[in-house]
Amino acid sequence: MATDLIADRLAELLGQVKMLAKEYYELTGKPLGVTGEVGEFEAARLLGVRLRGPRHPGHDALRLSQNGQCQLSIKSVRLSPSREASWRIGTIDLGAQWDVVLMVLLDLDFEPWEIWEADREALTKLLGSRSRTDPGVREFKKIGRCVWPMEASKSI
Repeated sequence: MATDLIADRLAELLGQVKMLAKEYYELTGKPLGVTGEVGEFEAARLLGVRLRGPRHPGHDALRLSQNGQCQLSIKSVRLSPSREASWRIGTIDLGAQWDVVLMVLLDLDFEPWEIWEADREALTKLLGSRSRTDPGVREFKKIGRCVWPMEASKSI
């Protein structure tokens, strides 16, 4: 019961944060810096992953898998769906401790429209020999799979 109350209060607070961040951007042209927090919250809410504490080295969340716990790094991008070709996700640290990277795509109202995942092997192949370790959204989609909403995976 107490967990439900906390989850409800967090959802309420994040709703306010989304409105404030959007207005701040409209007034200043600068992001407020909450995209990552919003994306992590939405991944937990929509996929049922368990978030780690602040500044946990290497990964942001855990998910139970057939092989035990899967360590997830979460990258969030706020963009217009029509402009995704030009956007990049945050830097992926190939030396950090994670198994899968989740890419949470948020629209301009900070609402999620897709969540994609790619495993370490695919990302290492993609990024291993490059100097840039911040793949583009389209690049990530080519090596990953859509995990929310499931029907989006048909529209690549």
